Amino acid sequence: MDLLKFMTAGSVDDGKSTLIGRLLFDSKNILIDQLDALERVGKNKNGTLDLALLTDGLRAEREQGITIDVAYKYFSTPKRKFIIADAPGHIQYTRNMITGASNTDLIIILIDARNGVVEQTKRHTIIASLLQIPNVIVAVNKIDLVPDAGSVYESIKRDYVKLTKQFSLKNVNFIPISALNGDNIVENTRSFNWYRGPALLEILENVTIENNINLVNARFPVQYVIRPQTEEWLDYRGYAGKVTSGIFAVGEEIIVQPSGISTIIKSIEQDGKPVKQAFATQSAVIQLEDDIDISRGDLIVKKDDALKVTNEIEVIINWMDRKVLVQGNRYLLQINSNITPVVISDLQYLIDVNTLEKHNSPSEVKLNEIVKASIKTARPVAIDSFVNNKSTGAGILIDQTSNVTVGAVIIQ
Repeated sequence: MDLLKFMTAGSVDDGKSTLIGRLLFDSKNILIDQLDALERVGKNKNGTLDLALLTDGLRAEREQGITIDVAYKYFSTPKRKFIIADAPGHIQYTRNMITGASNTDLIIILIDARNGVVEQTKRHTIIASLLQIPNVIVAVNKIDLVPDAGSVYESIKRDYVKLTKQFSLKNVNFIPISALNGDNIVENTRSFNWYRGPALLEILENVTIENNINLVNARFPVQYVIRPQTEEWLDYRGYAGKVTSGIFAVGEEIIVQPSGISTIIKSIEQDGKPVKQAFATQSAVIQLEDDIDISRGDLIVKKDDALKVTNEIEVIINWMDRKVLVQGNRYLLQINSNITPVVISDLQYLIDVNTLEKHNSPSEVKLNEIVKASIKTARPVAIDSFVNNKSTGAGILIDQTSNVTVGAVIIQ
């Protein structure tokens, strides 16, 4: 049985947590003790169960009525297993969405039928496009609360289609729902007789899951250099890490980047046992034929598939800090296990999430804003573009003083 990883996103009170609760409840994925707890304390004013409690577990967020972190839930049906990430809706927590969206197969963008396409809708769409999420479901929620629901739904659909033309969204589905009432969530409803499409769960069960694992471009970021220096293992030198993409095999010629030194894979170990190959997502220890100066953060790649090594990088930054980003600021750039000091050498343009226009040469970048920038590294860095390889084409910016993550970086 395959696994679909998806997330929900939308503005505050669009009904994300209620939607997930409804999915769990109507698909009979709620444990008896959870149901008992809901019966005791989870009632709405009208006496129905408050299904949002199934995901909103933090007291602070329940008091404010917003989700302030990414909540993960697991459920299954006879056709498929699912992992759901419920992303924050409030604008100040948009940065948390990137955490949930970075490794998902599908995103459900909720739109309140009473409000239509709003700023957060555009912001989440931009992020979904930048992170290349392969499937998008636009769920128009609370459709039961608007007059002439069919016309409102079609109008919102037209507005969103205009957005899709500006971004590389691959597969977009639209569906009208009422998460509170359960309309079109697990089963089709008779309430919207103007809608002839499938229910949400049917889409989730049947959507094609793309293989996001890159088995072509072999990348092995070194996490740790193993040197026991004991009598038994006097000359042992192994490089531990995770194969982020591609396949490595014993006897293959490789290059260590950014140094560019080439050698041959002597052996590969997994769980202390020798193996002939190591594939993407597997952890391994690699030994090389030659004694080379390799440190944490260096990258082992195949000789015929070397990365670009440079001090100048073009990036898209989603700014995640309350302190503004300005040209000349210095940070640490982390790509996998490699951390290097950088300076923001140029702010090229800011993306206006309302108009989607590009504002050239901004003086500063504020919390949750998205900017195209140039950064200069203190030492050469081996990079891929995000389009070609997600594992080595993205990173984070870290404040050197506080060690706080201040920006999500997508390499162009």
